Amino acid sequence: MDSTHILLIDCPDEKGLVFRITQSLYQQQLNILKNDEYVDRDTNHFFMRTEFEGNLNPDNLTAHLTQQLPKGVNIRLNPKKKKDIVLLVTKEHHCLGDLLIRYAYDELNANILAVMSNHNMLQSLVAKFGVPFHYISHEHKTREEHEQTVLKALQIYNPEYLVLAKYMRILTPQFVQHYPNRIINIHHSFLPAFIGANPYRQAYERGVKIIGATAHFVNNNLDEGPIIDQNVIRVDHRFSADAMAKAGREVEKDVLAQALKWVFQDRVFIHGNKTVIF
Repeated sequence: MDSTHILLIDCPDEKGLVFRITQSLYQQQLNILKNDEYVDRDTNHFFMRTEFEGNLNPDNLTAHLTQQLPKGVNIRLNPKKKKDIVLLVTKEHHCLGDLLIRYAYDELNANILAVMSNHNMLQSLVAKFGVPFHYISHEHKTREEHEQTVLKALQIYNPEYLVLAKYMRILTPQFVQHYPNRIINIHHSFLPAFIGANPYRQAYERGVKIIGATAHFVNNNLDEGPIIDQNVIRVDHRFSADAMAKAGREVEKDVLAQALKWVFQDRVFIHGNKTVIF
């Protein structure tokens, strides 16, 4: 298939890696369009992102690279295309509305297959954009029962990523394991400060001078997954907790959108509990 692909490689660092990778692409008659590499000196680990075009045989290229590169190499080979995603929301509209508008104007680099919520108050907003909405109530269900219902609904769409656009429920490890490193959350705090609920109230009571937001991958530790993007704004003693929350919502929208841009362009590596972003 003659098209543009993105090759993501990470492995223990050693001499000649860039040469071996680019030589493999050349031998497969593939043309490199863009290339970036980085070495984490603390862990002696190599990262490389290559965008290329040509008539690709994925199995041949992967086999050749595996033979040429060190043991423990991780190889991801993705076509350059929009990602299929599902948004999970609760009651707050700001992040959802921002993503729906970006989607409507083809600025998201993703296909929003559906929106799912444990409340129905955002259904009318989603309907304006012609996106399916699933109301899956958590009332009178255990957390595990509710998650099983959500997972069953997700099977209809088979999304590449889940985006928690202010989804105010803690996911269990049993749920997360279905989408490892494929769930992205926006947290209304500059992590690791003020983890958990009511961070703006926590920030107000602490008298902070900056507030912010953090987009991160979800893992089994609450609000401790690998960070993709963060930003802050300045506040002072004149800001109430509500005023901080209002200002913070603007930061949340921007941080989530930027994080999704990097992820959907295949620019993000996860290494331990950190990210490398090209």
